[in-house]
Amino acid sequence: MRSLSITELPWIDPWTALQAWKTAPWIAFLDSGGAPVTDTGDERARWSFLCVEPVETLVSCHNRLIRNGQPVTGDAWTHLKDMHTRLQQAESATVPFPGGVVGLASYAEGMALEGVRLRHRTDTPDILAASYDTVFAFDRLERRCFKVGNGAPSLSLKADASPLFLPVRADFQPDMDRETWISAVKDVVRLIGEGDIFQANLTLRWQAALPSGFDELAVYGLVRQGSPAPFGAFLRGCAGSVPERPFSLLSASVERFLSLSSEGIVETRPIKGTAPRGQDPSETRRLAEQLRQDDKENAENLMITDLMRNDIGRVCEIGSVSVPQLCQVEPFAHVQHLVSCVRGRLKSGLDAFDLLRATLPPGSVTGAPKKRAMEIIDQVELSARGAYCGSVFRIGRDGAMDSSVVIRSVERCGDRLKIGVGGGITWLSDPAREYDEMRLKGAALLKVFGG
Repeated sequence: MRSLSITELPWIDPWTALQAWKTAPWIAFLDSGGAPVTDTGDERARWSFLCVEPVETLVSCHNRLIRNGQPVTGDAWTHLKDMHTRLQQAESATVPFPGGVVGLASYAEGMALEGVRLRHRTDTPDILAASYDTVFAFDRLERRCFKVGNGAPSLSLKADASPLFLPVRADFQPDMDRETWISAVKDVVRLIGEGDIFQANLTLRWQAALPSGFDELAVYGLVRQGSPAPFGAFLRGCAGSVPERPFSLLSASVERFLSLSSEGIVETRPIKGTAPRGQDPSETRRLAEQLRQDDKENAENLMITDLMRNDIGRVCEIGSVSVPQLCQVEPFAHVQHLVSCVRGRLKSGLDAFDLLRATLPPGSVTGAPKKRAMEIIDQVELSARGAYCGSVFRIGRDGAMDSSVVIRSVERCGDRLKIGVGGGITWLSDPAREYDEMRLKGAALLKVFGG
């Protein structure tokens, strides 16, 4: 099997490069934003990847599988593995992702894997994925650009552009008003008090009709401009067998779900606990210290860290799981979060697909105990989460993986737009405060649409 070429190109800004494929029916742009992490061995926010001209595509929706535009039978995850094995090998490891499988696993897919029935109808694909031989990789730290693969033309070497984006007007309406949200929080707190669960992540959806002349790439430009994030993503495909029903995901996620190195090291970085940034560095430090000392936020993070320790423990070698970072405050564009880190070594004979199947949906957006929390979430929430709280993943030819939790996202499915926002509820939760925190998280996305 011939190897793919990896060629260094003159530097071009990833956003500028993306414009050449703005009308492509299938595309995956894994978009790092913010300042790259410079710690040894930590490449968060360093690399961006533009994946074009897929070799194969796969959509799983409403118990139907569509591979390369044709109905097929079998299990979606088996098809994903097959798509991965059919890829050509790359000649070197010059870039951390020289092509592979890129996709979305929705929250509903995670519910199915956990054996939880979804009572709300959703048109969001359970899985939307494609295999890519042709990838442009951008090292934002060293300002270097590489092309992997023999397909696709070279990048258009235009000057870096910073276009002026204007807000797109859309009439978003929440599926819960303030009173309904606070009542739902009280219901969850009551169930915690009764010993049913320890914690649950409660969310709502803002939904709107697709505005006339909607330009999803321009909207993503606004999203990334207002909320630069280390795990940004722009995915486009279709929502099933009908190409006229397009699907796209515009995500400014700050949260890694799982990574897997080619040596088999698993890492997850759960986020729980939020505080605003201050007007100046002094106020930001003060708010960070308040967050660090907040009993409720720390309790929430500890529970989810323990849940993720248990989840990856299902597929990691016994005794290999550790917690090298616990409840550390990390700054992002608009807020600060408590972030923990859990690591382990994947069992021999298992791969990235097995890891995802064992851990979806992400624990930070469910609760503890996980399955019971998901059942309660489905009872108290008023609509399906869709892509929100699922995961965007990339699995390279060498088996290495990185993935994000789909938060701070806009989903377009057919002629509808959807934004999901939520937060973790514990026994110490104050319903009014939870509502205010939820609104804070959603403000940046709603501002894109003039809200």
